[in-house]
Amino acid sequence: MFSDNKKSKNDSHSSIQNIIAKGTTIVGDFTSEGDLRIDGVIEGNVKTPGKVVVGKTGVITGTLHCANAYFEGAFSGKLQVTDTLNLKATAAIQGEVMTQKLAIDPGATFDVTCEMKTTVKDIKGDSKTQKTA
Repeated sequence: MFSDNKKSKNDSHSSIQNIIAKGTTIVGDFTSEGDLRIDGVIEGNVKTPGKVVVGKTGVITGTLHCANAYFEGAFSGKLQVTDTLNLKATAAIQGEVMTQKLAIDPGATFDVTCEMKTTVKDIKGDSKTQKTA
């Protein structure tokens, strides 16, 4: 009569969400198995196989490696997005960007060296892991 809806341990990364709230500052490397919402400040390296959303008050300085990124805030450093990078009008991005797809709203600041490829290698240059389109 009732179905057994137990979730497996291998569920999508999107079911896990971490929030760095406004007023929070993290200095150092940050790794997550799920999606991230950043409204605070991160100074260091961020890595996740999921999506990263940076709100208007969010700031990342360092390296970011993720599947998808949605920016309303600021980023400075090296940004590697294996799928889609979406910049809203309030976004300010500086540094190096590597992505497959890019969407930029009018008004966004995009002062970068940008490389667009059909495959984006893992953040470590010596790794042979690749994702294909």
